[in-house]
Amino acid sequence: MAIVATVDLTAGPEVGFLPLVSLGPAFAGLVGTWRRTAVIGAVALLLCTTLGIYDGLLDSRRGYTALASVGGVTAAGVTAAVMRGRREAELATMRSIAEVAQRVLLRPVPRTAGPLQIAVSYTSAVADARIGGDLYEVVATPHGVRVIVGDVQGKGLAAVESAAVVLGAFREAAHDEPDLLALGARLDRSISRDLNSEKFVTAVLAEVGPEEGRAVFLNYGHPPPLILHRDGGVHFPQPPSYALPLGLSGMHGGNDPQPFSVGFTPGEQILLYTDGISEARDADGSFYPLGDRAALLRTADAQNALDLLREDVAQHSDGLQHDDAALLLLRYHAHTEAAGSP
Repeated sequence: MAIVATVDLTAGPEVGFLPLVSLGPAFAGLVGTWRRTAVIGAVALLLCTTLGIYDGLLDSRRGYTALASVGGVTAAGVTAAVMRGRREAELATMRSIAEVAQRVLLRPVPRTAGPLQIAVSYTSAVADARIGGDLYEVVATPHGVRVIVGDVQGKGLAAVESAAVVLGAFREAAHDEPDLLALGARLDRSISRDLNSEKFVTAVLAEVGPEEGRAVFLNYGHPPPLILHRDGGVHFPQPPSYALPLGLSGMHGGNDPQPFSVGFTPGEQILLYTDGISEARDADGSFYPLGDRAALLRTADAQNALDLLREDVAQHSDGLQHDDAALLLLRYHAHTEAAGSP
């Protein structure tokens, strides 16, 4: 508006810039509130009237056309600002609902459980979304600390709904079932019953029981866990036999899952993850070398270690994320060390 006024005053009425005063309320309607748009529109009308008098156009057709342009654009800008304000209020409400849903579905895991220090990181492949088809949970039970990390087939809201079914079944069954194999069988039945025949879930179940020095796993077609030993060595333990993902055994049969255990002593770490990490590709199509980058997990703070690993994955894939990605880190500390950790 200031530029238009300056040009009109210096170049004279022959240039015909007077109707461009309406650009002020037009832009105000895009970014401001309706009240601000109305105020700027009133200023534009006053400016247009003043310039019209200065140019001797107020009583001519050009002057009336300029005033009508400013008035019409102001009315349209106020209407647009009102509609945008309503949409922003609706969006804010939806985001608050999504945040509540996230806290219910993927609630914060405990920072410590028994001898374990725990950290988690989650990123959805859907822009601005906070939840997706990957899932995780940590439950302290009388049988030990039980963990699940899984990946629901599919994406979007349907995957979120399926993840909710899996997590609800796990949270209940983790306290009731005496061993990991019974827990997995119950999850498989629940998923087969509650999800349609086309849905399945790859998952790793883990249990760190009261008996120190061992961690037990059950793998349902999921990427193997990463074990980082005290000396820096890396191990990806494989199951004795691979089982079908949860939800498929009822239809397709297949091998029963076989629990397997690995040594897990103070100073060692277990990383559970989804294929959004292990299958992240660079520009040449190479997968992310998780084993080679495991040294990033030796950072003193567990959450900082996951943040560093997450940033490294993003750099490897040039910031392009095509799948949900979850990371859950278990660090074994002695009971006295865990109690004194921050």
